[in-house]
Amino acid sequence: MADSNFIDYVKFCSRSGAGGPGSVHFRREKHVPKGGPDGGDGGRGGHIILRGNAQHWTLLHLKYKKHVIAEEGKGGEGGRRKGRDGNDIILEVPLGTIAKDAETMELRHEITEDGQEVILTSGGRGGLGNDHFKTSTNQAPHYAQPGEPGIEEWIILELKLLADVGLVGFPNAGKSTLLSSISAAKPEIGDYPFTTLVPNLGVIPYRDDRSFVMADIPGIIEGASEGRGLGLRFLRHIERNSILLFMIPADADSITDQYNILLGELKKYNPELLDKKRLLAITKADMLDQELMEQMQAEIPSELPSLFISSVTQYNLEKLKDMLWQAITSE
Repeated sequence: MADSNFIDYVKFCSRSGAGGPGSVHFRREKHVPKGGPDGGDGGRGGHIILRGNAQHWTLLHLKYKKHVIAEEGKGGEGGRRKGRDGNDIILEVPLGTIAKDAETMELRHEITEDGQEVILTSGGRGGLGNDHFKTSTNQAPHYAQPGEPGIEEWIILELKLLADVGLVGFPNAGKSTLLSSISAAKPEIGDYPFTTLVPNLGVIPYRDDRSFVMADIPGIIEGASEGRGLGLRFLRHIERNSILLFMIPADADSITDQYNILLGELKKYNPELLDKKRLLAITKADMLDQELMEQMQAEIPSELPSLFISSVTQYNLEKLKDMLWQAITSE
């Protein structure tokens, strides 16, 4: 995904179609005096519909749609002919998209499956024709219902990436290097902070033609939950990951301190993130000998599954995939 093409937030005006009016009409046929009312119903206004599409990865195709307007329903006609329904507008979105009311920020819908459809903004109901209003005391009603108006509202769509494993770490922790080493993804890699400016997804091949999806989330810094750095914008992508793989470089001053800072930022953003399974990878292990690894291992909380890895030398990467696969399939 190119930086300029990764769009995970759009806001637009959604306006459904108004329903068509019912018809006021009376049957007029030769040799049929007093044929009576036969006005048809109006057609329904068009809906605005969201549909999940697994082939979409971003909301880029909706970036410039500031107004989405559905067609109005057509009016009814004589002979009890119903008016045509307005055409619906279907917006295809990637899996993991949520829809919110832009004014109240209320969560309206969540798209998690390919082909899943939800009505975002309902079209107005068509009006009833005068055929519905005939009674024994009013056999020639000159009245039909108008169609219901459409709805106009501002909608926010947000994408939260769906992945089996989310990489969590400070800038330069080696997340992008790991993703490029064990998948076909080619994220930008550099020796400076914030090389990754957008999330990257990679499909990790595993034994017996199995695979899982890994998401490289832009680096978190202390204070990210308050809006510092890039973390706040992309923390939402961590919410949909099944497993969180914390990555801390071997040359960090304190692995435990860095882990606790990362954990604290996730807790401030959304305490429910702490309920996810967590694993720890200590990166750049090619800098260490066995004695140093043992000393560092003693500092890591015993309840946290951990592994020393090196993406450059491929050290323990197969063991890491085994550990991740076991965590994913044991849920």
